[in-house]
Amino acid sequence: MGLRRIRVLLQEPVAPFELGVIHEVFGIDRADDGVPAFDYQVCAEDPRVRFSTPGGLYIAATNGLDACDDADLLALPSGPMDTPPSEAVLSAVRAAVERGAYVAAVCTAAFTVAAAGVIDGLGCATHWRYADHLQRRYPAVLVDPDALYLQSGRVVTSAGTAAGIDACLHLVRTELGPAVAGRIARRMVTAPHRDGGQRQFIERPLLPQPAHSLAGLLEWLDEHLAEEHTLQSLAREAAVSPRTLLRRFHSETGGTPYAWLTSRRVARAQELLELSALSMEEVARSVGLASATLLRHHFRRHVGVSPQQYRQQFRIEGSVEAGRQEKPTSMHR
Repeated sequence: MGLRRIRVLLQEPVAPFELGVIHEVFGIDRADDGVPAFDYQVCAEDPRVRFSTPGGLYIAATNGLDACDDADLLALPSGPMDTPPSEAVLSAVRAAVERGAYVAAVCTAAFTVAAAGVIDGLGCATHWRYADHLQRRYPAVLVDPDALYLQSGRVVTSAGTAAGIDACLHLVRTELGPAVAGRIARRMVTAPHRDGGQRQFIERPLLPQPAHSLAGLLEWLDEHLAEEHTLQSLAREAAVSPRTLLRRFHSETGGTPYAWLTSRRVARAQELLELSALSMEEVARSVGLASATLLRHHFRRHVGVSPQQYRQQFRIEGSVEAGRQEKPTSMHR
């Protein structure tokens, strides 16, 4: 179906930040940066109604629900938690899913898609403060209180605020490729990719000392993906014990060094598949994986399709990879 016609469905109460996130990703013309133009419209059941927001702002839609009929993406920035959404809104959500469109629900909008019955028996994310409430109210939904965002079929649900950015960029990356998602992220000055399974809340000191941060190690690793790395070698590079390194990785990234490294290798492979003519074996070695077979294994697990399918869909014709090309030095897991 693609991702061209974007329809934002407003409900009371409107969360201005979540609405702003959707608008920043899809509602701003970035054609000068190589981003395809989106047909972006804001809709409501009654476009004559002004929606109130916390802090005294008022927001009005310009279109009725009929504008949602051809949406490639129906995005909901928020929704009611304790009262059921209107049947008209629920019908719009169901219709979008039935015709194969995406539905993106940010924060409390997860209550709306749960009420529509389109994610029964499937995973769902929302802000951790509301996860228990969502699970009690809609027991057929499998609420993950930790996830930043989750995709269940064509429905993407996310936690609030910044997680909404991640969910929107995930959709752009899925349909238009990492290069376009990266251009939007660069203009927004945000990370182009955070894995949806990353924890919402990661404990860390309020005032971390620079010497204790993994930022330097992660930056170095990103420049040396083709090399072999072990827990012991990374600990030596960070000048800490392996046990301390594991603890800091969990604190700062929410995962293990191996999980982070694999994710970055797959992300780099996506770039090479888009921008270079390297063979699958060359791509695998360039990102630190032992073979095309191992590349396919990790790529399909992270991206959902094979590297060859991904290249066919997202290859930018005539492009020449001008980025980092580390010389492979050894074989890796």
